[in-house]
Amino acid sequence: MSAPLVGMSFPSFLVLLILSAIAAAAIHWGFRYQLFKGIDGFLGQWIVAWLGAWVGPTVLGHWFDSAMISHIYVVPALLGAFAGAFGGTLNAKILAGVASQRGMAS
Repeated sequence: MSAPLVGMSFPSFLVLLILSAIAAAAIHWGFRYQLFKGIDGFLGQWIVAWLGAWVGPTVLGHWFDSAMISHIYVVPALLGAFAGAFGGTLNAKILAGVASQRGMAS
């Protein structure tokens, strides 16, 4: 059984929401890898982590049928959420560094 990428049910959305919140909290407060210190930084990471969790099973594959909740493969969704939260913050830090270097060059 494969999980649909678009048109998911509400329980599937909630599973992705919870998995992405766990990943974003671990990256933001656990590893302290953050662009903004407050709740706004966490919310930004959470949004990108949700996108990573949503795309994760499609990109990484469908692993562990026994660990499937509401047609969501938990392991690749969680890996995608971690990758999304980390990658989104890394991308924002790179863009902030480039913007500050351009400001110094002017």
